Amino acid sequence: MNLSELSVQDLLKLHAAAIGELKDRGILRTKNNPVGDYAEWLVSSALNLKLAKNSEAGYDAESDSGLKIQIKARRVTADNKSRQLGVIRNLEKKDFDVLVAVIFNEAYEVIEAVSIPHCVIEDHSKHKPHVNGHILHIRGALLSDNRVQNICAELNASNNALKSLTSFAGTC
Repeated sequence: MNLSELSVQDLLKLHAAAIGELKDRGILRTKNNPVGDYAEWLVSSALNLKLAKNSEAGYDAESDSGLKIQIKARRVTADNKSRQLGVIRNLEKKDFDVLVAVIFNEAYEVIEAVSIPHCVIEDHSKHKPHVNGHILHIRGALLSDNRVQNICAELNASNNALKSLTSFAGTC
């Protein structure tokens, strides 16, 4: 199929159909922007986590040992290379133990995946009153912090086992 030959309306229909199919396959949990849902599915599959209900405040998944995991993701593109995650609200409540951050490239390939203990987020994020939360960038000093664990291998190993479900091809 040559996408350049499709009308704008046809492209939007194709996008909606793809999102619907990914939801039907259990990869996405909503029909919103797929970055967050895809990251939650990928991380929970790779790390054998149980996803929390969509309405659960403060964390997205839980380990067998009871660790509460917040999962955040960002998709960088040629037009927007920012590695800033979505706002982390109520950090002081300590609703989660670990934050897993995934950075995807434009094709949804993993280019960075890290596990960050809650205390590290406190050290590397900045509270911004205008968004009522903490801002964290996945770069520089944060990635050099020896308390941060690179989990690209785990995501890629899971990806290899799940190829029949998705065409994801990690590049970590």
